[in-house]
Amino acid sequence: MKIYLTRHGQTEWNLEKRLQGWKNSNLTSKGREGAALLGERLKTVDLDMIFSSSSMRAIETSKIITRGRNIEIKPEDDLREIHTGKWEGNTLQDVEKLYPEEYYAYQNTPHLYKPNANGGETFFELQERAISIINKIIDDGKYQNVLIVTHGVTARVIMAYFENRPIEKLWETPHIRNTSLSLIEIDGEDIKIPIYADTSHL
Repeated sequence: MKIYLTRHGQTEWNLEKRLQGWKNSNLTSKGREGAALLGERLKTVDLDMIFSSSSMRAIETSKIITRGRNIEIKPEDDLREIHTGKWEGNTLQDVEKLYPEEYYAYQNTPHLYKPNANGGETFFELQERAISIINKIIDDGKYQNVLIVTHGVTARVIMAYFENRPIEKLWETPHIRNTSLSLIEIDGEDIKIPIYADTSHL
């Protein structure tokens, strides 16, 4: 089984360096273009299904990727971005000023990050919900090729799980750019990652 994994296209809040989380902002023209280019790259892959975060920026990315193809898009709440509560909609600069200790942990010691003041969830909680969906897709046993359309941090925790990388080292993974492509190949207990956050199509 092959699991293709991507992050939604660039959004207006990405450009403004605002935390999106469970809130949403619209794709930019560059974001739509990136999704179209990824769709072109995947046009020879016989995708059985697309599982998308239920956030509109991910749904729109999925629709652009599949344009002209008859592929079902299944929205999943558990593929949404990490929930950061009161931080969402604020710039990173503002969050750092308002919540210096929590923001430091978020950026530097993710395994110790606890969203006590801002609300939301930990990286462990994010990984648990995201992987529960991935494992369900795998256990169904009826898919050969699926595409997961999700978010930057969610994609990182998914990749970390399959790499056996601890949350403590989450930020040591390659940066997952908008509409980059990763590939996880699963054959029983054998797991390979031949593509990781590749942007050669952009």
